[in-house]
Amino acid sequence: MMENRRMEAVLLVLILGQLATALEVPLDLPQPPTITQQSPKDHIIDPRENIRIHCEAKGNPHPSFSWTKDGIHFDTDSDSSVTMKQNHGTLEVDISRARAENYEGVYQCTARNSHGTAVSNNIVVRQSRSPLWSKDKIRPMVVQEGVSLVLPCRPPAGLPPPIIFWMDNNFQKLPQSKRVSQSLNGDLYFSNVLREDTRNDYICYARFTHTQTIQQKQPITVKVLNLDAINDTMAAFYNDTDLFSEAPADDRKPTFLTPSGPSSSMMVLRGHTLEMECIAEGLPTPDISWTKVSGDLPEQRVSFQHFNKTLLIKTVSESDAGEYRCTARNPLGSVHHTISVTVKAAPYWIIGPPKNLVLAPGEDGVLTCRASGIPKPTITWAMNGIPIENSPEDLSRKVEDDMIIFTGVQTGSSAVYQCNISNQYGYLLSNAFVNVLSESPRVLTPFNKIYQVIKNHQALLDCSSFGSPIPKIKWFKDASSSTLDGDPYILHSNGTLEIPVAQAQNSGKYICVASNFISNSENHVHLEVKEPTRILKQPEHRTVQRGRSVVFECTVKHDPSLIPTMTWLKDDGELPDDERFIVESDRLTITDVTEADAGMYTCIMNTTLDHDSATSKLTVVEKPDPPTDLELTDQKKRSVQLTWTPGDEHNSPIQQFLIEYQDSLHHRGHWHNLTSVPGTETTAHLKLSPYVHYNFRVLALNSVGYSHPSHPSRMYKTDPAAPDENPSDVHGFGTEHDNLVISWKPLSSLQSNGPGLHYEVSWRQKRPGMEWTTETVANNSKYIVSGTPTFVPYEIKVKAVNNYGAGPEPTVVVGFSGEDLPKAVPENVRAVVINSTLARVHWDPVPPHSVRGHLKGYKVYYWREHSLHKHHPDHTEKDILTFSGNHTHGMLPGLHPFSAYFFEIKAYNSKGEGPPSPKGRFKTPEGVPGPPASLVVTNQSHEALTLEWSPPIEHNGHITGYTLKYQPVNNSNELGPEEEMALPANETSVTLHNLKYSKRYKFVLNAKTNRGAGPTISQEAFTIMDEAVASRQVDIATQGWFIGLMCAIALLILILLIICFIQRNKGGKYPVKEKEDAHTDPEFQPMKDDDCTFVEYSDNEDHKPLKGSRTPSNGTVKRDDSDDSLVDYGEGGDGQFNEDGSFIGQYSGKSSCRDNTEGPESSEAPSPINAMNSLNSFV
Repeated sequence: MMENRRMEAVLLVLILGQLATALEVPLDLPQPPTITQQSPKDHIIDPRENIRIHCEAKGNPHPSFSWTKDGIHFDTDSDSSVTMKQNHGTLEVDISRARAENYEGVYQCTARNSHGTAVSNNIVVRQSRSPLWSKDKIRPMVVQEGVSLVLPCRPPAGLPPPIIFWMDNNFQKLPQSKRVSQSLNGDLYFSNVLREDTRNDYICYARFTHTQTIQQKQPITVKVLNLDAINDTMAAFYNDTDLFSEAPADDRKPTFLTPSGPSSSMMVLRGHTLEMECIAEGLPTPDISWTKVSGDLPEQRVSFQHFNKTLLIKTVSESDAGEYRCTARNPLGSVHHTISVTVKAAPYWIIGPPKNLVLAPGEDGVLTCRASGIPKPTITWAMNGIPIENSPEDLSRKVEDDMIIFTGVQTGSSAVYQCNISNQYGYLLSNAFVNVLSESPRVLTPFNKIYQVIKNHQALLDCSSFGSPIPKIKWFKDASSSTLDGDPYILHSNGTLEIPVAQAQNSGKYICVASNFISNSENHVHLEVKEPTRILKQPEHRTVQRGRSVVFECTVKHDPSLIPTMTWLKDDGELPDDERFIVESDRLTITDVTEADAGMYTCIMNTTLDHDSATSKLTVVEKPDPPTDLELTDQKKRSVQLTWTPGDEHNSPIQQFLIEYQDSLHHRGHWHNLTSVPGTETTAHLKLSPYVHYNFRVLALNSVGYSHPSHPSRMYKTDPAAPDENPSDVHGFGTEHDNLVISWKPLSSLQSNGPGLHYEVSWRQKRPGMEWTTETVANNSKYIVSGTPTFVPYEIKVKAVNNYGAGPEPTVVVGFSGEDLPKAVPENVRAVVINSTLARVHWDPVPPHSVRGHLKGYKVYYWREHSLHKHHPDHTEKDILTFSGNHTHGMLPGLHPFSAYFFEIKAYNSKGEGPPSPKGRFKTPEGVPGPPASLVVTNQSHEALTLEWSPPIEHNGHITGYTLKYQPVNNSNELGPEEEMALPANETSVTLHNLKYSKRYKFVLNAKTNRGAGPTISQEAFTIMDEAVASRQVDIATQGWFIGLMCAIALLILILLIICFIQRNKGGKYPVKEKEDAHTDPEFQPMKDDDCTFVEYSDNEDHKPLKGSRTPSNGTVKRDDSDDSLVDYGEGGDGQFNEDGSFIGQYSGKSSCRDNTEGPESSEAPSPINAMNSLNSFV
């Protein structure tokens, strides 16, 4: 027992070691063959194309290839139609020289070299077939309406099986529904037939995918008749038709057409798709539902097709075995069918196929070939294509069922082992070699490879290596000598270093070292951790009206070292190819939006490492479509019910419907609002008026606006009737003192209720015993009664009447005949003085009968007679104050103090004012005086001055005196100590002494009465400066000597300017080059010392001076190549310097030496500014 456990532990270690160390051997090292490409096990070929059977392998030395067909060696050299390229195993058959069916069979490829032999799967080669349908004529089918029907397809057997579909003569697919559908075998099932199923072009098509051909069955004719029609036409079809279902087709509960019976069973292979169908007939058409009796349906893998008649389960597993129930149900009943499903399995790998094994001499290893299946498969081993029991014995090898255990392998033990696992449903064949090598480590990952990851994401740094024995991997970072093992690093068995959550500090250089007992190998890689891409501002959901523009913004932040790419999608697809879609760096603009633009818009920002996306919804709204199908129901004399069908609301819910009407009898073409109903209603109960020819229309309102009106409803006429109401706003008033005007608001045509509308106008005085007087008025809204007493109350009523009767009894209103001017005067007028500017007047009211109208109020006329100071009358306008209503007193504001006033009072009504009352008189007391009329300063000296003033214009009482205040003011406007003087009333001047000389003073003066001081008047003035001081402070600008000096300086400057101007004109006709120090230009050639002539200036470019250009900075001028002499253009005379230091004579007939003079010289005509510069240098 202990020995068995120890063996199990050893095997577990060997298995784990083999799983962890399945290495890819570099091709430059010796190794057995490995199959890299082969054709599928079931290889169906197109007989019209060359046959190609793939088999490719790698190895060192490169393997050679051979084939077997049907278990016998296939000699490719002896068949001229078969070719196989050198160093390749793929067979190609040229069918132009041979028939394709001659090459059908089971093929197997063998690849071998000096280290072993690998074999391919058994490849079954079959040619595809698409046989034709028989051309037998199909007799028409005549069936009774309501019965079930099956149209058979039954296509010819093909390889692979064809795809079936039904179409008509126009190649249009026949419509299918839960009543009519296609079964899995291609037949067309009718749960019940209808009259519209009659047609003569039910055509079944079969499409063969390999040959890309479509075969067509003969059309089937179906005639659906009711029972009477069948009896009438039976004779005509008796000889050449099939007649089905002679019994009446009544409503019936469902029965299954397929599968038959209450239960059935089926088998499905693991990994395949389970297809179950239940098709039922019945009337009405039954609905199909599915359940799993022994569990739940797998939601992620289940789907329903053909209107729930077909149940599909993808990638079947053992858990899908069990019983499934389909139920067909209609209102008359239901029926069930149970399908028992059994799951079988061809062999499948449990841990994958066995992996190549690379061992160093003396090492141990295990090949594992572990698979499963239903039923349990058998396992066989082979070595280099030969059953292992027939292979040479090897003591280091032991076969244990699904494993081969190697212990202490030696050089020369390399071979390819085949594992074959099979049961009745299939097989698995896998090659795995054992390669015995002794090899120093090598790192296969490229040197200095750069890994880029996003922050907070996983980083995987590869260190793919090879060596035998298998190298051990260690990682280091930067210059650190510590191995990277443990948090935050994870070292995988294949040498990969994982950083689960990479951060910025993880960036840097990493070194991986692969080592075994032979040697070491080192590699460097680099990790760059980048900032993630994030959408900062997501596009918002937008609702926009059709025809307008919309903008989606998508602002993104990303790592600056990564190149971003913005992509916009609409409904997870590309944007429409439309110039209205404008894509910018961070936004999408859609102009002239249409309803087709509505949907989901996604902005995706991609970088080479990551992406971020955001989605928003665009809703396109528009005014709703107008309602349709207006109907009038429940018609009564005074009401009708209107119904309609709403139009498309265009993504904005309808808020209300507005109903309008047109009166075609009275106002054709004019539409008026009648009522409105909520947007959820489609019916309105309308109240109507008599004698109207109504047309109605409806408008729908949503958030965008009103729709266009609907088409008008049919006309609805209401019968005439007597008026329901009388005119409103009845009034009685007079426009003259002896009349009464009766007015009213006439009825509208809608209110008239009938033809012949007129009004009965009645009136009488409002006192006992008076009789009504009535007049008939038509086509008017007022009536004038003449000869009435002045301002007498009348009772008035107006009744509406038409040809069908009178309206209800009208309401009586009271009006008055015309007014006249009041004839009474207010009595007992009097005044009470409150203060110097306010008085109150009183009066007795006039008798009401004397007003002769509605009393509007009283008007007080008042005016100033004279001031009590002057005692002579003032010629002032009368002031008027109006007191509305029945007042008996009023206030008079804004009066002049110390004055005498008259006043009189009149009553007034709407007609005008009555006679005035007797005049009243009152006096106002004293008040404070006004300011003095003037204040002037005279007789100023250096320490005294005189003030003179005029008395106030408005005394407002007796002047009792004046108050004078004065104080000095300094240069910063600050006030000094204040002095105050009281002056008698009879004085109008005063002289102030002992003032400071040359000082500014401020003076303030006001007058006084017994009521107090009035407002002030102010003035400022200076005392005169002392003469001695003034003589020392004479302004220098007024002195003669200073003026003379300035004139002399100005004259001198003018002369100098003139001289400068003349000299500049002489030397300024031609450009003069400036001279610079020799060291400033290495190409400058100085003059010869002996004769003061110029050395030739060498330059490759033309240096002819241009008009208006600046001269070279070396101060020389190169002579033109022309023979013209500059002397011809000179002024003559010896060369000389002008006033700004430039050399005038260098263009004259003589040449002389001159000193260098710095300063720029312009070739342009001299200006005043140049003249000033010349003056400066001259001086």
